Amino acid sequence: MPSELVIQEHPSPNFGERRDGARPDLVVIHYTAMATAEAALERLCSSEHEVSAHYLICEQGQVFRLVDDEMRAWHAGAGQWGEVTDVNSRSIGIELANTGATPFAAAQMDALEALLTDILARHAIPPERVIGHSDMAPLRKIDPGPRFDWKRLALQDLSVFSTNLEGIEPNEVRFVQDLQAFGYPETPLEALLPAFRSRFRPLHHGPLDGRDMALAHDLATRFPVDRDDLTA
Repeated sequence: MPSELVIQEHPSPNFGERRDGARPDLVVIHYTAMATAEAALERLCSSEHEVSAHYLICEQGQVFRLVDDEMRAWHAGAGQWGEVTDVNSRSIGIELANTGATPFAAAQMDALEALLTDILARHAIPPERVIGHSDMAPLRKIDPGPRFDWKRLALQDLSVFSTNLEGIEPNEVRFVQDLQAFGYPETPLEALLPAFRSRFRPLHHGPLDGRDMALAHDLATRFPVDRDDLTA
């Protein structure tokens, strides 16, 4: 069960208004790729660097709110999810203090579960719209990386996962189409496949195979992005 949520206020100057009256309907999870949480907190709150997130979670489980949910933090950069191209205006960004080379601490994951439970309830965000930075920007981002436990979040209905085991004949065009139906941006297979596997098959390498196909089709079937209700 998620732990009790305690949030410490640590305002960042790096934010603006959400554009065109947008509201948050995505959550994007990142890792900081910095040596310490203190260094990340300084960077995210420095006007010199012009980067921020709504929340930072330290390895020990402390949660810092840097930008109010109603405002547009500067965390996502260029990318897309479904038809959403201004991801910053439509999302809440959560940074996890982690270099990308180590497992995520238990206390940190407990705090993340508590925070996601609160965010999803307050903003009526469905679990399938909790994504990684690499999901929305597979050409340029790799976080939160293969060490992040997406399955754990899915078991708490805080994201989604797939364990479909029956393979489908590999077909690159169909694979890309299925992942676009789930929400991934139009991306060359050589970038899309590693991003997908980092989340859904973190220990697997090699060419596109039947298991990749089955997982992608399962995601597209169960969680199709509702493009008719989205605006860019």
